[in-house]
Amino acid sequence: MPIATPEVYAEMLDRAKAGGFAYPAINVTSSQTLNAALRGFAEAESDGIVQISTGGAEFLSGTTVKDMVTGATALAEYARVVAAKYPVTVALHTDHCPKDKLDGYMRPLIDISLERVSKGLDPLFQSHMWDGSAVPLDENLQIARELLEKCARARIIMEMEIGVVGGEEDGVVGEMNEKLYTTVGDAIDTAEAVGLGEHGRYMLAATFGNVHGVYKPGHVKLRPSVLKDIQEAVGAKYGKDKPFDLVFHGGSGSLLEEIHEAISYGVVKMNVDTDTQYAFTRPIADHMFRNYDGVLKVDGDVGNKKTYDPRSYGKAAEAGMAARVVEACQSLKSAGTKIS
Repeated sequence: MPIATPEVYAEMLDRAKAGGFAYPAINVTSSQTLNAALRGFAEAESDGIVQISTGGAEFLSGTTVKDMVTGATALAEYARVVAAKYPVTVALHTDHCPKDKLDGYMRPLIDISLERVSKGLDPLFQSHMWDGSAVPLDENLQIARELLEKCARARIIMEMEIGVVGGEEDGVVGEMNEKLYTTVGDAIDTAEAVGLGEHGRYMLAATFGNVHGVYKPGHVKLRPSVLKDIQEAVGAKYGKDKPFDLVFHGGSGSLLEEIHEAISYGVVKMNVDTDTQYAFTRPIADHMFRNYDGVLKVDGDVGNKKTYDPRSYGKAAEAGMAARVVEACQSLKSAGTKIS
Protein backbone atom coordinates (compact mmCIF):
# COMPACT_ATOMS: atom_id res chain seq x y z
CA MET A 1 0.00 0.00 0.00
CA PRO A 2 2.57 2.61 -1.05
CA ILE A 3 -0.08 5.25 -1.90
CA ALA A 4 -1.99 5.96 1.29
CA THR A 5 -5.67 5.17 1.53
CA PRO A 6 -7.80 7.88 3.16
CA GLU A 7 -7.69 5.95 6.43
CA VAL A 8 -3.92 5.52 6.34
CA TYR A 9 -3.38 9.19 5.46
CA ALA A 10 -5.44 10.19 8.49
CA GLU A 11 -3.35 7.79 10.58
CA MET A 12 -0.14 9.33 9.20
CA LEU A 13 -1.20 12.81 10.29
CA ASP A 14 -2.35 11.57 13.68
CA ARG A 15 0.97 9.79 14.24
CA ALA A 16 2.93 12.89 13.30
CA LYS A 17 1.02 15.10 15.70
CA ALA A 18 1.22 12.61 18.55
CA GLY A 19 4.86 11.76 17.87
CA GLY A 20 6.14 15.30 17.54
CA PHE A 21 7.28 15.16 13.93
CA ALA A 22 6.12 16.47 10.55
CA TYR A 23 6.14 15.06 7.04
CA PRO A 24 8.10 16.78 4.27
CA ALA A 25 5.74 17.59 1.41
CA ILE A 26 7.99 17.52 -1.64
CA ASN A 27 6.93 19.48 -4.72
CA VAL A 28 7.54 17.59 -7.96
CA THR A 29 7.21 18.59 -11.60
CA SER A 30 8.15 15.42 -13.47
CA SER A 31 8.45 11.66 -13.23
CA GLN A 32 12.12 12.08 -12.42
CA THR A 33 11.59 14.46 -9.49
CA LEU A 34 8.86 12.12 -8.26
CA ASN A 35 11.31 9.23 -8.32
CA ALA A 36 13.83 11.36 -6.42
CA ALA A 37 11.25 12.12 -3.73
CA LEU A 38 10.28 8.45 -3.39
CA ARG A 39 13.93 7.43 -3.20
CA GLY A 40 14.61 10.02 -0.51
CA PHE A 41 11.67 8.89 1.61
CA ALA A 42 12.76 5.27 1.29
CA GLU A 43 16.36 6.03 2.22
CA ALA A 44 15.17 8.00 5.25
CA GLU A 45 12.67 5.26 6.19
CA SER A 46 10.01 7.93 6.32
CA ASP A 47 6.53 8.10 4.94
CA GLY A 48 5.84 11.36 3.19
CA ILE A 49 3.78 13.60 0.95
CA VAL A 50 4.37 14.32 -2.73
CA GLN A 51 2.66 17.40 -4.09
CA ILE A 52 2.23 19.26 -7.33
CA SER A 53 1.40 22.93 -7.81
CA THR A 54 -0.71 24.47 -10.56
CA GLY A 55 2.44 25.45 -12.43
CA GLY A 56 4.00 22.05 -11.86
CA ALA A 57 0.89 20.29 -13.15
CA GLU A 58 0.75 22.52 -16.22
CA PHE A 59 4.43 21.80 -16.94
CA LEU A 60 4.00 18.07 -16.45
CA SER A 61 1.19 17.95 -19.01
CA GLY A 62 3.63 19.17 -21.69
CA THR A 63 4.80 22.68 -22.47
CA THR A 64 2.45 22.95 -25.45
CA VAL A 65 -0.53 21.25 -23.80
CA LYS A 66 -0.45 23.29 -20.56
CA ASP A 67 -3.41 21.53 -18.94
CA MET A 68 -3.22 21.38 -15.16
CA VAL A 69 -5.74 18.57 -14.67
CA THR A 70 -4.00 16.43 -17.29
CA GLY A 71 -0.61 16.92 -15.66
CA ALA A 72 -1.88 16.25 -12.14
CA THR A 73 -3.78 13.15 -13.23
CA ALA A 74 -0.74 11.82 -15.08
CA LEU A 75 1.40 12.30 -11.98
CA ALA A 76 -1.09 10.51 -9.73
CA GLU A 77 -1.47 7.54 -12.06
CA TYR A 78 2.29 7.24 -12.62
CA ALA A 79 2.94 7.51 -8.89
CA ARG A 80 0.61 4.60 -8.20
CA VAL A 81 2.72 2.38 -10.43
CA VAL A 82 6.26 3.36 -9.42
CA ALA A 83 5.58 3.94 -5.70
CA ALA A 84 4.58 0.28 -5.38
CA LYS A 85 8.29 -0.59 -5.52
CA TYR A 86 9.20 1.51 -2.46
CA PRO A 87 8.85 0.37 1.18
CA VAL A 88 7.21 3.57 2.41
CA THR A 89 3.71 5.04 2.31
CA VAL A 90 3.17 8.23 0.33
CA ALA A 91 0.21 10.60 0.11
CA LEU A 92 -0.50 12.65 -3.02
CA HIS A 93 -1.40 16.32 -2.61
CA THR A 94 -2.01 19.34 -4.82
CA ASP A 95 -0.35 22.56 -3.69
CA HIS A 96 -1.57 26.20 -3.72
CA CYS A 97 -4.74 26.68 -5.78
CA PRO A 98 -5.90 30.32 -5.80
CA LYS A 99 -9.46 31.41 -6.55
CA ASP A 100 -8.90 32.04 -10.26
CA LYS A 101 -7.65 28.49 -10.78
CA LEU A 102 -10.27 26.58 -8.77
CA ASP A 103 -12.43 25.75 -11.80
CA GLY A 104 -9.41 24.68 -13.84
CA TYR A 105 -7.62 22.65 -11.17
CA MET A 106 -8.95 21.78 -7.74
CA ARG A 107 -12.66 21.42 -8.49
CA PRO A 108 -12.29 19.10 -11.52
CA LEU A 109 -9.75 16.98 -9.64
CA ILE A 110 -12.20 16.58 -6.77
CA ASP A 111 -14.86 15.59 -9.33
CA ILE A 112 -12.54 12.86 -10.62
CA SER A 113 -12.15 11.56 -7.06
CA LEU A 114 -15.91 11.68 -6.46
CA GLU A 115 -16.39 9.48 -9.50
CA ARG A 116 -13.64 7.11 -8.36
CA VAL A 117 -15.11 6.85 -4.85
CA SER A 118 -18.57 6.13 -6.30
CA LYS A 119 -16.98 3.08 -7.96
CA GLY A 120 -15.37 1.89 -4.73
CA LEU A 121 -11.91 3.23 -5.54
CA ASP A 122 -9.71 5.53 -3.51
CA PRO A 123 -9.61 9.24 -4.44
CA LEU A 124 -7.08 10.30 -7.06
CA PHE A 125 -5.32 12.60 -4.57
CA GLN A 126 -5.43 12.29 -0.82
CA SER A 127 -5.54 16.03 -0.20
CA HIS A 128 -5.94 19.33 -2.03
CA MET A 129 -5.03 22.87 -1.03
CA TRP A 130 -7.36 25.83 -1.37
CA ASP A 131 -5.30 29.01 -1.17
CA GLY A 132 -7.63 31.85 -0.26
CA SER A 133 -4.91 34.09 1.13
CA ALA A 134 -5.45 36.67 -1.63
CA VAL A 135 -9.15 37.21 -0.89
CA PRO A 136 -10.86 38.68 2.20
CA LEU A 137 -11.10 36.22 5.09
CA ASP A 138 -14.90 35.97 5.00
CA GLU A 139 -14.79 35.01 1.32
CA ASN A 140 -11.88 32.66 1.95
CA LEU A 141 -13.88 30.84 4.64
CA GLN A 142 -17.07 30.75 2.57
CA ILE A 143 -15.25 29.06 -0.31
CA ALA A 144 -13.40 26.79 2.13
CA ARG A 145 -16.68 25.55 3.61
CA GLU A 146 -18.03 24.71 0.13
CA LEU A 147 -14.83 22.94 -0.91
CA LEU A 148 -14.52 21.08 2.39
CA GLU A 149 -18.00 19.60 2.02
CA LYS A 150 -17.11 18.34 -1.44
CA CYS A 151 -13.71 17.03 -0.32
CA ALA A 152 -15.33 15.15 2.57
CA ARG A 153 -17.68 13.37 0.16
CA ALA A 154 -14.65 12.43 -1.96
CA ARG A 155 -12.78 11.16 1.14
CA ILE A 156 -10.16 13.88 0.67
CA ILE A 157 -8.46 16.00 3.32
CA MET A 158 -8.47 19.69 2.45
CA GLU A 159 -5.70 22.16 3.20
CA MET A 160 -6.48 25.85 3.50
CA GLU A 161 -4.46 28.96 4.22
CA ILE A 162 -5.24 32.00 6.37
CA GLY A 163 -2.81 34.87 6.36
CA VAL A 164 -0.30 35.48 3.58
CA VAL A 165 2.97 33.75 2.74
CA GLY A 166 5.45 36.30 1.42
CA GLY A 167 7.86 35.91 -1.47
CA GLU A 168 7.00 34.28 -4.81
CA GLU A 169 5.75 30.91 -6.01
CA ASP A 170 4.38 30.09 -9.47
CA GLY A 171 4.20 33.79 -10.30
CA VAL A 172 2.08 34.62 -7.25
CA VAL A 173 3.78 37.25 -5.08
CA GLY A 174 2.93 37.67 -1.41
CA GLU A 175 3.58 41.07 0.11
CA MET A 176 5.94 41.36 3.07
CA ASN A 177 3.75 42.93 5.76
CA GLU A 178 1.84 42.16 8.96
CA LYS A 179 -0.48 39.81 7.03
CA LEU A 180 2.44 37.38 7.22
CA TYR A 181 1.27 36.71 10.78
CA THR A 182 -2.12 35.04 11.28
CA THR A 183 -4.08 36.43 14.21
CA VAL A 184 -5.95 34.57 16.94
CA GLY A 185 -9.12 36.21 15.64
CA ASP A 186 -8.51 34.75 12.18
CA ALA A 187 -8.14 31.29 13.70
CA ILE A 188 -11.30 31.58 15.78
CA ASP A 189 -13.23 32.74 12.72
CA THR A 190 -11.87 29.72 10.82
CA ALA A 191 -13.00 27.27 13.49
CA GLU A 192 -16.45 28.86 13.57
CA ALA A 193 -16.81 28.78 9.79
CA VAL A 194 -15.47 25.35 8.85
CA GLY A 195 -15.47 23.53 12.19
CA LEU A 196 -12.76 21.40 13.71
CA GLY A 197 -13.31 18.21 11.77
CA GLU A 198 -17.05 17.70 12.09
CA HIS A 199 -17.61 18.99 8.54
CA GLY A 200 -14.59 17.20 7.11
CA ARG A 201 -10.93 17.00 8.04
CA TYR A 202 -8.62 19.80 6.96
CA MET A 203 -5.09 21.07 7.52
CA LEU A 204 -4.46 24.73 8.24
CA ALA A 205 -1.59 26.74 6.81
CA ALA A 206 -1.49 29.55 9.36
CA THR A 207 1.24 32.07 8.63
CA PHE A 208 3.87 33.13 11.12
CA GLY A 209 6.29 35.09 8.93
CA ASN A 210 6.67 32.44 6.24
CA VAL A 211 8.24 33.45 2.93
CA HIS A 212 8.40 31.49 -0.34
CA GLY A 213 11.80 31.35 -2.00
CA VAL A 214 15.41 30.86 -0.98
CA TYR A 215 16.90 32.88 1.84
CA LYS A 216 19.98 32.57 3.99
CA PRO A 217 19.45 31.18 7.51
CA GLY A 218 18.30 33.91 9.84
CA HIS A 219 16.84 36.12 7.09
CA VAL A 220 13.28 34.88 7.53
CA LYS A 221 11.73 36.47 10.63
CA LEU A 222 9.54 33.70 11.93
CA ARG A 223 7.36 33.89 15.01
CA PRO A 224 6.43 30.27 15.77
CA SER A 225 4.74 31.50 18.95
CA VAL A 226 1.89 32.67 16.67
CA LEU A 227 1.02 28.99 16.18
CA LYS A 228 1.07 28.39 19.93
CA ASP A 229 -1.27 31.33 20.51
CA ILE A 230 -3.68 30.08 17.85
CA GLN A 231 -3.79 26.53 19.18
CA GLU A 232 -4.25 27.65 22.78
CA ALA A 233 -6.97 30.21 22.06
CA VAL A 234 -9.07 27.96 19.82
CA GLY A 235 -8.33 24.94 22.01
CA ALA A 236 -9.57 26.76 25.11
CA LYS A 237 -12.78 27.82 23.37
CA TYR A 238 -13.59 24.35 22.06
CA GLY A 239 -12.01 22.19 24.75
CA LYS A 240 -9.50 20.53 22.42
CA ASP A 241 -5.73 20.23 22.68
CA LYS A 242 -3.96 21.51 19.55
CA PRO A 243 -7.21 21.56 17.55
CA PHE A 244 -5.56 22.36 14.20
CA ASP A 245 -3.36 20.14 12.03
CA LEU A 246 -0.93 22.86 10.98
CA VAL A 247 1.13 23.23 7.80
CA PHE A 248 4.45 25.09 7.48
CA HIS A 249 4.90 26.92 4.15
CA GLY A 250 7.96 28.84 3.00
CA GLY A 251 10.50 27.08 5.18
CA SER A 252 13.67 27.81 3.21
CA GLY A 253 16.15 29.71 5.35
CA SER A 254 14.41 28.78 8.59
CA LEU A 255 16.55 27.91 11.58
CA LEU A 256 16.27 24.30 12.74
CA GLU A 257 15.19 25.35 16.22
CA GLU A 258 12.35 27.40 14.69
CA ILE A 259 11.24 24.39 12.66
CA HIS A 260 11.25 22.19 15.74
CA GLU A 261 9.36 24.79 17.75
CA ALA A 262 6.69 24.98 15.05
CA ILE A 263 6.38 21.18 15.06
CA SER A 264 5.87 21.23 18.82
CA TYR A 265 2.79 23.41 18.29
CA GLY A 266 1.11 20.94 15.95
CA VAL A 267 2.74 21.30 12.52
CA VAL A 268 2.31 17.95 10.74
CA LYS A 269 3.34 18.93 7.19
CA MET A 270 6.07 21.19 5.86
CA ASN A 271 6.36 22.13 2.20
CA VAL A 272 9.79 21.67 0.60
CA ASP A 273 10.37 22.97 -2.91
CA THR A 274 13.13 25.51 -3.56
CA ASP A 275 15.75 23.53 -1.65
CA THR A 276 15.01 20.32 -3.55
CA GLN A 277 14.93 22.21 -6.86
CA TYR A 278 18.49 23.36 -6.25
CA ALA A 279 19.55 19.91 -5.06
CA PHE A 280 18.24 18.46 -8.33
CA THR A 281 19.81 21.09 -10.60
CA ARG A 282 23.23 21.42 -8.94
CA PRO A 283 24.53 17.99 -10.07
CA ILE A 284 23.35 18.73 -13.62
CA ALA A 285 25.35 21.97 -13.65
CA ASP A 286 28.37 20.10 -12.31
CA HIS A 287 28.02 17.46 -15.03
CA MET A 288 27.81 20.09 -17.78
CA PHE A 289 30.84 22.01 -16.59
CA ARG A 290 32.93 18.87 -16.14
CA ASN A 291 31.93 17.45 -19.51
CA TYR A 292 31.74 20.60 -21.58
CA ASP A 293 33.35 19.11 -24.67
CA GLY A 294 31.29 15.95 -24.34
CA VAL A 295 27.81 17.44 -24.01
CA LEU A 296 28.48 19.94 -26.82
CA LYS A 297 29.67 19.18 -30.31
CA VAL A 298 32.47 21.75 -30.08
CA ASP A 299 34.06 22.91 -33.34
CA GLY A 300 32.17 20.33 -35.34
CA ASP A 301 33.29 17.40 -33.18
CA VAL A 302 30.88 14.56 -32.39
CA GLY A 303 30.74 15.03 -28.62
CA ASN A 304 30.36 12.13 -26.22
CA LYS A 305 27.02 10.34 -26.29
CA LYS A 306 27.59 8.93 -22.81
CA THR A 307 27.75 12.42 -21.34
CA TYR A 308 24.88 14.04 -23.27
CA ASP A 309 22.58 11.06 -22.74
CA PRO A 310 19.96 12.57 -20.34
CA ARG A 311 20.24 9.49 -18.15
CA SER A 312 23.86 10.28 -17.29
CA TYR A 313 23.09 13.59 -15.58
CA GLY A 314 19.54 12.57 -14.69
CA LYS A 315 20.87 9.91 -12.33
CA ALA A 316 23.06 12.45 -10.60
CA ALA A 317 20.14 14.88 -10.31
CA GLU A 318 17.90 12.21 -8.79
CA ALA A 319 20.58 11.27 -6.25
CA GLY A 320 21.14 14.91 -5.31
CA MET A 321 17.47 15.61 -4.75
CA ALA A 322 16.95 12.35 -2.88
CA ALA A 323 19.74 13.29 -0.47
CA ARG A 324 18.01 16.62 0.21
CA VAL A 325 14.74 14.78 0.90
CA VAL A 326 16.56 12.61 3.43
CA GLU A 327 17.87 15.78 5.08
CA ALA A 328 14.34 17.18 5.21
CA CYS A 329 13.06 14.01 6.88
CA GLN A 330 15.83 14.24 9.45
CA SER A 331 15.13 17.92 10.13
CA LEU A 332 11.40 17.27 10.57
CA LYS A 333 12.04 14.17 12.71
CA SER A 334 10.07 11.86 10.41
CA ALA A 335 13.12 9.72 9.54
CA GLY A 336 12.68 6.18 10.81
CA THR A 337 8.97 6.56 11.55
CA LYS A 338 7.44 4.77 8.54
CA ILE A 339 4.25 2.82 9.13
CA SER A 340 5.05 -0.23 6.98
